[in-house]
Amino acid sequence: MNRRTTVFIACVTSALATASALGQTCPEPLQSARRLVLVTAENMETSTATVQLFERASPADAWRPVAPAEAALLGRTGMAWGYGFYHLGQDAEPRKIEGDKRTPAGFYRIGPSFGFAASPQPGYTQLKEETVCVDDPASPAYNTITSRGLVGHKVHGENMRSNPRYRRGLVVDYPTNAKARAGSCIFIHVQRSATSPTLGCVALPEARVAALQEFAEPGAVLATLPQAALSRLSGCLPQIAGGKP
Repeated sequence: MNRRTTVFIACVTSALATASALGQTCPEPLQSARRLVLVTAENMETSTATVQLFERASPADAWRPVAPAEAALLGRTGMAWGYGFYHLGQDAEPRKIEGDKRTPAGFYRIGPSFGFAASPQPGYTQLKEETVCVDDPASPAYNTITSRGLVGHKVHGENMRSNPRYRRGLVVDYPTNAKARAGSCIFIHVQRSATSPTLGCVALPEARVAALQEFAEPGAVLATLPQAALSRLSGCLPQIAGGKP
């Protein structure tokens, strides 16, 4: 066996060991992600945050930035650990519940794009007058986008077509729990203004949402985290100087 072959085998072994280690320590869907939308806030009580995009060739590779960091807006009362990620929180950190106006912290796949106009993007949801997102935990349609005609008028849901923030948006695949009232209808959408927080979503300028619709089309993961939690996931996330992208 020559030296070049030995070095190649060593590199492959190292990469496999790294992937194995990541698989043991990094939560899904982050572990298998190749595109990442990282949203970080100074603490869990603020509605202002920073967003940056990253990608990597495989789960064994390091994340690399693909765009500069930019400002984003969160829920009016900050963020709270989302269902499925309670174990990442500390004792004093809140957990997401329906109506708390907090953005869920954790890792979530970004789903289809939506908006007012038609689009050629796969899975795109064109909002219509009867389109609603159900936030009623008593309904079997809880946390889904559907039509008012299908769920009836007694079920509480947001009329999405009447909200100008939904001119452009992306669904966040938030795996809620109706019994626990763990929150619903989480999106990335257009901000009303640079100082207007959301009711629990992530908001950006319309041009940035449009860019995200393109970035996330092949599949991407949204990470929303307070800066204090970054050290709890060392080795899983991009290296961020000073806790900020």
